[in-house]
Amino acid sequence: MENKMKKSTGITRRTFAKSLAVTGIGSAGLPLLGNYVSPMGAPVKENNESLKISLNAFSFDKPLRQGTMSISDMLDYCARVGFDGVDLTGYYFPGYPVVPSDDFIYEVKKKAYKLGLGISGTGVRNDFTWSDPVKRAEEKKLVKEWIVVASKLGAPIIRIFAGTLSKEAFTWNERLKWIAEDINECAEFGKNHGVMIALQNHSDFIKTASDIENVLKVVDKNWVGLLLDIGSFHTPDPYIDIAQSSKYAISWQLKEKIFINDTQVDTDYTKIISIVRQCGYRGYLPLETLGEGDPAAKIEALFKKVRAVLNA
Repeated sequence: MENKMKKSTGITRRTFAKSLAVTGIGSAGLPLLGNYVSPMGAPVKENNESLKISLNAFSFDKPLRQGTMSISDMLDYCARVGFDGVDLTGYYFPGYPVVPSDDFIYEVKKKAYKLGLGISGTGVRNDFTWSDPVKRAEEKKLVKEWIVVASKLGAPIIRIFAGTLSKEAFTWNERLKWIAEDINECAEFGKNHGVMIALQNHSDFIKTASDIENVLKVVDKNWVGLLLDIGSFHTPDPYIDIAQSSKYAISWQLKEKIFINDTQVDTDYTKIISIVRQCGYRGYLPLETLGEGDPAAKIEALFKKVRAVLNA
């Protein structure tokens, strides 16, 4: 077991550079390690011995919404397949967006613990793009209420969006000003509850690696980081965008497919895990499957694919 672990995690700067030539990721798009310190304040390490696989509950969106699967059922499934954790998206708690009772929260937390599952995060569907401060106040209230839920669950992060609904005639930079203010207000609240804000790039207000950079320049990076959604870049080489953004990642969303421009193709997980290791990320890798087909079968297939790359 010890030798196998060393084999799966002993990646060096030299072997990684060699792997880039094989996998075809341009070195110009990757952060160099050297004396690099991540925006989260932690020194980057080349070896990574603590990557864990989590399931984003959105993978079971249809059965969870239809009531043919419960959160408890999903936890049983995750334990059976071998997941290390689960991202319990808020949408699937009874009564969302109203917060669940403490009894319900703690039953979920207890069951996850007994099954050996960490709760890697939760998330809400917010939108900070509105110019109307009254509308945004409601959105901030939603985020703050679920920060409290995250704290009770023991989840270290809450996944939020910048948003996309508003079609008002303001420039991107004009919107950024109030979006950043809203995120920072939520981050201050999160700090008081021990929960970080994980801002997801979702091909909405945030579409590109440059957008990610520009937003994260003006928010509190002590309590805000990126939830790096690998399937939300529509560029000629999304692996370059993923690599450029990876230094900000405090969580991930790993999908079956990515986009090359607007064409959907299978994700190359050798490239993705190389990027994850190179940027020094240590933590959960939540998986998400989308589209048609049996979600249970699709999720298990993706889990096995990612696990095989991690163990290679």
